[in-house]
Amino acid sequence: MDLAYRTSLLKRLRAVHSLYDDACDTMTLDQVNHVVAPTTLPIAFSLAHQVLIEDVSLHMAGGPPIRYDDHWRARLSLAIDDDGKARTVEEMVHQRIGDYSAFRSFQRVVFDASERYVATLDPVRFDDVLVSPPYGDVLERTFSARVGAEDGITRSDALECWIYQHALRHLGEIEHARSLVGLGGLTS
Repeated sequence: MDLAYRTSLLKRLRAVHSLYDDACDTMTLDQVNHVVAPTTLPIAFSLAHQVLIEDVSLHMAGGPPIRYDDHWRARLSLAIDDDGKARTVEEMVHQRIGDYSAFRSFQRVVFDASERYVATLDPVRFDDVLVSPPYGDVLERTFSARVGAEDGITRSDALECWIYQHALRHLGEIEHARSLVGLGGLTS
């Protein structure tokens, strides 16, 4: 990998983070926590899940320590103190964000950490294999395992799959859910 790849990845991360900023700037806490049907996850799930996964994934990809600690746990007041990855829809439909302002602050801390890490990462480190096959039970069912295939999940695979593409996936959910609470999309 080279500086051009690092620059491209950083631009894409900043772009997807800016879309999260735009989405959150135009939603109220009531809209974020609203449940339209018993089996439909609230926007709060997608927001909390995405940022908690990005926080952990950044660390797993060689970045700074996980930011979500007792201080942030108390400030965010999530109804379910869990990223929800291993939980059911029936459980996570109850996710709510207690303090939206604190959530936004935490989101910015995580986004800034990801962007700083990528901006300063030595391009030769992108090819480091972080996880070699065979993958464990949870990881083997992920997109990153498909990308890594028999060669292993590299740092660039991890950053692309666990952070960038994961953020895009949940942004799509958020854009759809925004329509369910009377809001428009974010991009054309």
